[in-house]
Amino acid sequence: MNEPMTLDINGVMKYLPHRYPFLLVDRVLEFVPGKTLRALKNVTYNEPYFTGHFPHRPLMPGVIIMEALAQASGLLAFLTADVIPDENTRFYFVGIDKARFRKPVEPGDQLILVVNLDRTFKGIYRYATRAEVGGEEVANAQIMIAPDLTSVPATPTPADLP
Repeated sequence: MNEPMTLDINGVMKYLPHRYPFLLVDRVLEFVPGKTLRALKNVTYNEPYFTGHFPHRPLMPGVIIMEALAQASGLLAFLTADVIPDENTRFYFVGIDKARFRKPVEPGDQLILVVNLDRTFKGIYRYATRAEVGGEEVANAQIMIAPDLTSVPATPTPADLP
C-alpha cells in the first residue's frame, strides 16, 4: 500500500494561488487522492486579524476558519485532479452548508484541517470538513468547490448553428 502524500509550504503554494496574509494552509500532513486530506495551520499572534478580533482576547474569526477549510478543500480537488493551477484552471469556493463553531481558536493553537470527499455532482465537489485543535473539533461544515468553467468553450445551441 502506498504511503499518503504530504506537502510542505512550497508544495502548498504550488497548488493554491493564495499568498500572505491570506494563505491559510501551512502544510499537508496526509493526502489520499479522491478521498481525504489533513492539513495544518499554525495560528500565531502575528495574524493581521488579531489586532481587532479582539484586543482583550484574541480569537481567530470563524470566517477565517471556514476559509482555511475551503483552501484545504481546494487542495484536495487540485491534488486529486493532478492539476497545477494556472490562469486557465481554478477551483472556486461555491457554497457552505451546516457550518458550526464549537470552541474558540487562539494564538498558539495548531489548527488541523480535515477534508473528506462526500459527493460529486455535475462537476461540483461537496466535502465534509472539520477543524480540530488538540484532537477536539472546533468547527465543521459542508463545503462545495467547483472548477472554473469560463475557459471551457460553450456547447453550441441550435440557434448558433448555420
